[in-house]
Amino acid sequence: MNDDDSNTIDVGSRIATVLKSKGLNVSWLAKQMHYERANIYNIFHRKSIDTELLRKISVILENNFFDEISRIIEKQIKEQ
Repeated sequence: MNDDDSNTIDVGSRIATVLKSKGLNVSWLAKQMHYERANIYNIFHRKSIDTELLRKISVILENNFFDEISRIIEKQIKEQ
């Protein structure tokens, strides 16, 4: 299986990108999640994330990160 960048998702980085693209900030997300801002920055630095936490973030940001991950998996399956 090919592990180049087109076949991976840096989940934390992707969350940060989506947050910014929606014109939202870390303080807003922290408030929505009842987290400290430092915890949000910690999430941004993660390459992987607990599925329940990702579900919660997906709902809050109205962005299906699971769909993005699924598309990468589908691509990897086809490349085998």
